Amino acid sequence: MNKVSICVVRVGNVEDFVISVLQSGIKLNFGWEVKLSGEIEIPHQSYNHLRKQFHSTTILHHIKNQVKLKDCSIVLGVTSVDLYVSGLNFVFGEARPVDGVCIISTYRLRPRFYGDEMDEKIFEKRILTEAVHEIGHLFNLRHCSNPNCVMFFSNSIFDTDKKGFLFCDNCKSKLKILK
Repeated sequence: MNKVSICVVRVGNVEDFVISVLQSGIKLNFGWEVKLSGEIEIPHQSYNHLRKQFHSTTILHHIKNQVKLKDCSIVLGVTSVDLYVSGLNFVFGEARPVDGVCIISTYRLRPRFYGDEMDEKIFEKRILTEAVHEIGHLFNLRHCSNPNCVMFFSNSIFDTDKKGFLFCDNCKSKLKILK
């Protein structure tokens, strides 16, 4: 297994709990090293007043310009604000493989967003699932047709909950970083 190190950057205010979930979950399940690389502000130009959401692509460009990849294979930005890309109502995350940068948002991963009681285990699984999905894109994996694979496109939180955070055998075989 090749050594993969991921720099996690807080984009705005992100709870320590979320960072802890990423550090332990990614290390335990994939053996990838996760380092905390500080915090950057959310760029004001990423906010769309009409949508009341933040444009994730703009934030990714900001992360790329603020964080250097000297000690890490890739950078994972984590934010708590609601994200979107053009053409979609929202996104749980976005990746830019050419830059080695991705981002996830915890905003729509929280059970309370859907009117449910807070369930830490469900929230933890969702955080890890979306992070691994975006990291998979950084390793040039595309969306998978297997609804149980982490690389399956999540059109809703139900897709995220169903698929979990593991790669299917087909996607795993495309990765040189996994056994």
